[in-house]
Amino acid sequence: MTEPTQALRLVEAMLFASPAPLTEAAIAERLPDGADVPELIDALVEQYRHRGVTLMPVAGGWAFRTALDLAPLLRDAGHVVRRLTRAALETLSIIAYHQPVTRPEIEAVRGVAVAKGTLDTLLEAGWIAPGRRRQAPGRPLTWITTQAFLDHFGLGGLEDLPSVEELKASGLLDTRPAMAVLPGGTLSGEDGPEPPEDEDRE
Repeated sequence: MTEPTQALRLVEAMLFASPAPLTEAAIAERLPDGADVPELIDALVEQYRHRGVTLMPVAGGWAFRTALDLAPLLRDAGHVVRRLTRAALETLSIIAYHQPVTRPEIEAVRGVAVAKGTLDTLLEAGWIAPGRRRQAPGRPLTWITTQAFLDHFGLGGLEDLPSVEELKASGLLDTRPAMAVLPGGTLSGEDGPEPPEDEDRE
């Protein structure tokens, strides 16, 4: 067996065995010196292009995922462990697009107070994590998304999130004027009253 073929098989095995996406640097550590990792990745991408699983860039690395065109056929057989509430989905979306973002800023965008259980649910899923504290009075904690978030939603990076125009076109974004959030969690042009308590309980 030729050396390039053996290297390709090793990369394939590593990607199948890894529970998380592998970066090209991590792959290179297990290959002989001088191995062309990008070329090996490209070869595997081509080999799996029309298969039931494909090799995709995910969360800054590479991972095998089921082919996108098979998703409707597999969805019926899938077992849903839990369903996120609307509050959790809205909170996750705000964090994804505005990170690092503080809790008051999340509440300013949503217009309601964030229930403690909402952040707990996202933390347990591994999709958000505490970020750096703001250099502001009270040093409020910020929230950011994680590599697990990118992995779960099949994103290579945050730059792969749908744009505002794409969300509006798909009907997933309210077309009414959005609230502008300023540093510190206040709305532009007004301080406003405290947001009402979140009714979407977990």
